Amino acid sequence: MPEDRKPLTDPTTSYARPPFAHQKQPWPGLASRMQPPPDHGETSYRGSGRLTGRRALITGGDSGMGRAAAIAYAREGADVAINYFPNEEEDAQEVVGLIREAGRTAVALPGDLRDEAFCQRLAADAAAGLGGLDILVSNAARQQTRASILDVSSEDFDATMKTNIYAPFWLIKAALPLLQRGSVIIATTSVQAYDPSPELYDYAQTKAATMNFVKSLAKQLGPKGIRVNGVAPGPIWTPLQVSGGATQEKLEQFGAHTPLGRPGQPAELGSIYVQLAASDASFSTGQIYGAAGGSGQP
Repeated sequence: MPEDRKPLTDPTTSYARPPFAHQKQPWPGLASRMQPPPDHGETSYRGSGRLTGRRALITGGDSGMGRAAAIAYAREGADVAINYFPNEEEDAQEVVGLIREAGRTAVALPGDLRDEAFCQRLAADAAAGLGGLDILVSNAARQQTRASILDVSSEDFDATMKTNIYAPFWLIKAALPLLQRGSVIIATTSVQAYDPSPELYDYAQTKAATMNFVKSLAKQLGPKGIRVNGVAPGPIWTPLQVSGGATQEKLEQFGAHTPLGRPGQPAELGSIYVQLAASDASFSTGQIYGAAGGSGQP
């Protein structure tokens, strides 16, 4: 094989396959305590300057897809602010270190997105720490499995709606005056928006709403030169699953139903967030990019 030719990677065996060990953490969970630990691209992502000088705010940037995006953005030359729930500080500080190792500015902004006043401050604090704002990744989400709608309390429902629906609304409103032509907004939706699981009644409908607001907001902001897109993951190995997002039975076989026979890793989505933020994707707006291992939509 020529030295400049990289070997092909078999996607069915490139990452851990089920069965997985039973494990449980209190919400919202820590990636650093999962077995096996998720891969966010810590050792694998290589940048090429695609986002040099950009300034990004990522909610849920301590773990999962948010962490993968933060690592990829920093290695592509962007300065990054991450928001996370205060008890996720352990994971968040690892991300801060990785951003700084890439030679970029890192801003840590802990706080509860269910608080409207905090969301309003978050955009301003990110812009102050980064010297402006060009990329907003609305990624943080709450997912709790419930066998029946009868098991979903009003408090549960309210917490999911506040995190997944109200927070992006508040944050986008606060960030919009800070964005210029060429800026981008990226939301994380889910295959649950298209093929909802019966035990994720409240979570799934918030992801359908996220998919819908991407398409609506893209039409509204297109004339202003601001692109809006979304990423729709399938089963991805993140703390959502071990902190109440899946039953222990489902966790053990997590991802087994996909054609690839395994769950995805956050690292496998980092390049999608980069592509949607990069200027060479300038005709992509109102789009949902999927990564579901061969199942689900789009």
